[in-house]
Amino acid sequence: MRISARLYDWLDRRLNLQPLERSLLDEPIPGGASWTYVFGSATLFLFGLQALTGMCLAVYYVPSPDAAYDSVEYIQHEISFGWFIRGLHHWGASAIMVAIGLHLLQVYLYGAYKRPREPMWMVGVALFLLMMGFGFTGYLLPWDQNAYWATAVGTNMVATVPLAGDFLVRALRGGTTLGALTLSRFFALHVLVLPTLIVSGILLHLVILRRVGPAGPWDEHRAGQTREAFYPRQVFMDAVVMLGAFLVVALLAVAVEFPLADRADPADHTFTPVPEWYFLFFYQLLKYTPGPLEPLASWGLPFLLVLGLFLLPILDRTPERRPAARPLAMGAGVLFLALVFTLLGISLRSLYAQPRMDPSVAHGKALYARHHCAACHRIHGEGGKVGPDLSYVADERPDAQWHLRHFRDPTSVSPGSIMPKFPLSDQDMTDLTNYMLSLKSGGAIASDGKGAA
Repeated sequence: MRISARLYDWLDRRLNLQPLERSLLDEPIPGGASWTYVFGSATLFLFGLQALTGMCLAVYYVPSPDAAYDSVEYIQHEISFGWFIRGLHHWGASAIMVAIGLHLLQVYLYGAYKRPREPMWMVGVALFLLMMGFGFTGYLLPWDQNAYWATAVGTNMVATVPLAGDFLVRALRGGTTLGALTLSRFFALHVLVLPTLIVSGILLHLVILRRVGPAGPWDEHRAGQTREAFYPRQVFMDAVVMLGAFLVVALLAVAVEFPLADRADPADHTFTPVPEWYFLFFYQLLKYTPGPLEPLASWGLPFLLVLGLFLLPILDRTPERRPAARPLAMGAGVLFLALVFTLLGISLRSLYAQPRMDPSVAHGKALYARHHCAACHRIHGEGGKVGPDLSYVADERPDAQWHLRHFRDPTSVSPGSIMPKFPLSDQDMTDLTNYMLSLKSGGAIASDGKGAA
């Protein structure tokens, strides 16, 4: 403590830190500290977590179609704690969308977008859109089937924008189709352009907050009666929520693996992509607007919604902030949330009704492709004929231990085998075995998340 105090005094004498400290920590909160004010700080913390984990991933990631998929697999399975860092980044993206959504909802409910805080609300809406852009550009980077085809669908929507559609989609893709230029542009947007814009927007958001001050509760009488400094109670509440958010994200990273799909195959037009959950309601809406109505859902309604959010402080002329005094704004908000959650629920129900591949089997299938096993073996008519056909290998060899011994040392169970030993970890061997055991006549790949070995 004494050393840290001396260090602070040394810096304070040179940088005059005390006025900054007072500005940050002594800011009065109308109505006092509250748990409803924590979502902005939680969003800022999660953005920092995304930046940190993103930098760690970028050390190993290679933004090219030939190497992107392999580099993500390498991070996931070869780098120490790479799976954990990738899990934090994946689930952190979902957490930050929840946090910023709750923050906007709290501001909307409290009417904190009204004078003199209109610019702060508009900057907040812009930050929300940039975060959505973060999710869209980051989804392509693994370059697996899901990433490729979900991005193809997303960029096709851009093409429906009148007049500028063709230009915009070519600018995003770097051409007429998704390829190397698309991946490099999305990577540049994800790690350079969007972070710069978001950091600038956050700084502007905080500067405006410091100039106009927090809005406090919607009850003006209560807000005027009590004022409490930001430190210590609000700082404590924010810290508790930040810790809780990190623990939830870390628990999800440990407990729920985010597996890769197969390597991107531009020729496979039968693949049905699944976007991130915060885009699902939009994709579901597109299903109800086919043909000539598609542009209405792909750009018309989103444009009107974004425009309405930006102009909300101008459109809502009610002087009071109480929800009861703003029936039109509250009704529109409830209607919008009901629509979004209804579409999201329908989409999730249809997704969970479809059989899903066990993550272990999916990884085993990826290992099969990564080590070029198809050069010697055939599965359902595809592959070489040097080795045995594996289309229904589980019918002939249902014993998991046999497969494990075979992968460790092929000649131990198949004397004279020309199959080489592959440098696989125990987990890789288990996953490859699970994939082999899924290859059986009339059998479905496990979808309960449990391994077959």
